[in-house]
Amino acid sequence: MYLDHLDALDQKILTLLTQNARYSYSEIGEQVGLSRVAVKSRIDALEKKGIIEEYTTIINPQKISGAVSCYFEIETTPAALGDVIDRLYRCDTVTQIYRMSGNCCLHVHAVAASQDELEHFIREQIDRLEGVTSVKTHIILARIKDVKGLRL
Repeated sequence: MYLDHLDALDQKILTLLTQNARYSYSEIGEQVGLSRVAVKSRIDALEKKGIIEEYTTIINPQKISGAVSCYFEIETTPAALGDVIDRLYRCDTVTQIYRMSGNCCLHVHAVAASQDELEHFIREQIDRLEGVTSVKTHIILARIKDVKGLRL
């Protein structure tokens, strides 16, 4: 199990927050048998340790009219990898960048407001990346399963 190094209460708190990050300290406390103050203290400690990184709203791009979600498999020369990552990191269209093993050096997710914006992003950003040896583009047609956070 991923959380074996945490005690049972912290594991329960993380499970509840993964189900619904909007639970109040009091609601969590009722479910795990702690006071609101004790829950807050534990959550603060989990945040300080970096176990909890952030709380966020996740928007499904397929539900927004015209939005296009896609991913790219990008291979680069070793010398160009850092520059490619830096350029993609600064681009607002890019939502996630993963360094990968195997055939693909980078796995890059992007969300564009429209097909035209996606084409512009590919032409102005992806196609202009120096040191790239291969790019494969994949448009996401439907989200079948999408687990958020760590499976506990």
